[in-house]
Amino acid sequence: MTASHEPIESVDDLISAAAGNDRQAWRRLIARFAPLVASVAHRFRLSAADVEDISQVVWLRLFENLGRIRDPAALPGWLTTTTRRESIRLLNRSSHWVCLDSIEQVADHTRNGPGSPPVDHDLLQRESIDAVRCGLKELPDRQRDLLLLGVADPPVAYSEIAATLDMPVGSIGPTRGRSLARLRQTEAIRDYFEPAAARSA
Repeated sequence: MTASHEPIESVDDLISAAAGNDRQAWRRLIARFAPLVASVAHRFRLSAADVEDISQVVWLRLFENLGRIRDPAALPGWLTTTTRRESIRLLNRSSHWVCLDSIEQVADHTRNGPGSPPVDHDLLQRESIDAVRCGLKELPDRQRDLLLLGVADPPVAYSEIAATLDMPVGSIGPTRGRSLARLRQTEAIRDYFEPAAARSA
């Protein structure tokens, strides 16, 4: 009589087995939490390819840290925070940026009126997004990361932003306000707006 092999179901058992090089347990662990990782990455409006790249990095980070996980209940939070950080890193180094005009609609007034041709609208929108992208690159890392978290969809709770950026919840609002003010004063934003104002004068 052959012994039956019960599937490993608890997260604790999966982590322990995967840490012991059990490939089946590792695959089951990924399958269980892959939807969570993908959903967090999708909040940053990334492409399917970028989400896949981020997922691979997150699983690598988890594999490297399996032996250090003491509380299996904390794994979803760890995966969420790690995925956000990797999403921000990808946005910071990638030339393929999401639409960032939702950051307090920094470039909102670049949109054309209702009678303008659609091609003009699309061109101006691309230019405004590029200006915001370049302006973000001029900001300190902490301020840029905070603003990027602010455009996640659905919005990220302040408590989760605090955990991701390792900052007090009470400082998020004031820091975000200062970050937006600094973004509006970046060279990229000024160079975009000032010529437009001169043309309309």
